Amino acid sequence: REGALGWDYEHCLPYFKKAQTHELGPDQYRGGNGPLHVSRGKTNHPLHHAFLEAAQQAGYPFTDDMNGYQQEGFGWMDMTIHQGQRWSTASAYLRPAISRPNFSVAEKTLVIKILFQGTKCIGVEYVKNGQKKKVFANKEVILSGGAINSPQLLMLSGIGNADDLKKLEIPVVCHLPGVGQNLQDHLEVYVQQKCTKPITLYSAQKPLNMVRIGLEWLWKFTGEGATAHLESGGFIRSEPGVPHPDIQFHFLPSQVIDHGRVASTMEAYQVHVGPMRSTSVGWLKLKSSDPNEHPIIEPNYLSTERDIWEFRQSVKLTREIFAQKAFEKFRGPEIQPGNHVQSDKEIDAFIRQKADSAYHPSCTCKMGQPSDSTAVVDPQTKVIGVENLRVVDASIMPSVVTGNLNAPTIMIAEKAADIIKGLPSLQEKNVPVYKPKTLETQR
Repeated sequence: REGALGWDYEHCLPYFKKAQTHELGPDQYRGGNGPLHVSRGKTNHPLHHAFLEAAQQAGYPFTDDMNGYQQEGFGWMDMTIHQGQRWSTASAYLRPAISRPNFSVAEKTLVIKILFQGTKCIGVEYVKNGQKKKVFANKEVILSGGAINSPQLLMLSGIGNADDLKKLEIPVVCHLPGVGQNLQDHLEVYVQQKCTKPITLYSAQKPLNMVRIGLEWLWKFTGEGATAHLESGGFIRSEPGVPHPDIQFHFLPSQVIDHGRVASTMEAYQVHVGPMRSTSVGWLKLKSSDPNEHPIIEPNYLSTERDIWEFRQSVKLTREIFAQKAFEKFRGPEIQPGNHVQSDKEIDAFIRQKADSAYHPSCTCKMGQPSDSTAVVDPQTKVIGVENLRVVDASIMPSVVTGNLNAPTIMIAEKAADIIKGLPSLQEKNVPVYKPKTLETQR
């Protein structure tokens, strides 16, 4: 609908599957022989079971695969973990290819500029060990710097809003005002509850136990070091009339303070919760023409009434789940926001103080039709208005996806690889997707 033709469900699902090897085996929604290993949690922690039971007591469905037929509901999370190790794109794609003669990797290297001959992209300039170097391309240059660095590099190279570039005395190669605009992200807050039983990960974070856990992991890749611990979660609709889940939960049998930079202080459990399709849209611009200077990033978080309402709803619905019978034998006092936070005004203040990025910046080089003045790449991932340059990363999403960004970004790369090789897109027609029986209720 936003102009990314050929990027609908039936053309994207096959690439999710192509990327994936799921430990539960292939089905209509899961892949069975891709490079990316996906697994479910192994801890079987009683608090995860309590969370899933409480969600059902609150009236939400259980879903056995939130990446499959039915996203709506609560269930076990998929994780990119293989035999106890984080299975990143480096593990899945880069390391297996590293010995190829037509492939080389440069580390600790900063690309400072895309090189052009007129509007034809011919290579890149980079700095390594303090020295400037140039590398030239016979065919194309593919930019995969992510939602912050890709637009930054385009602007440094003269592709962006011509007025902004002229102010910084950057020669304009192509006036493309959408570059760096349309920044979207997911925000989340932690709702935390004290646990009355010593079963959380609190003791695992004591120095001696950390050594023990680390040694077990190094020796066998098992134990508490072999999982992300965010093993259960869910997606729900915030109110009646919403056709598709717009709030996401991750449950954790532990307390996290400041992304783990501050040690946990007590036995506790928490949920990470936040809206999926925020209406607040931000932007980024260059501070200067120096590639080492970070760009100015203005996410515009919580700048619309709708976003504020959805966040407030996220907190209220979480509290309702935590109040269910399944948590009775574990439930201590609420730590965060705390029982003193009850009115809408108090909840809003808590959210403004504690909401944090879920690290899903996207959409800053959005895909669309060349007739769309805000689009940066076309549906073939080519940068509009220049030749031989593509962007392939989360920045080309027209709007942020309803979920985490890792798998969709890998899917984008798999699909782009076929486009670049000139292959017809894979397609799977009429794959069924769940729709709620009625929109007249919220659950």
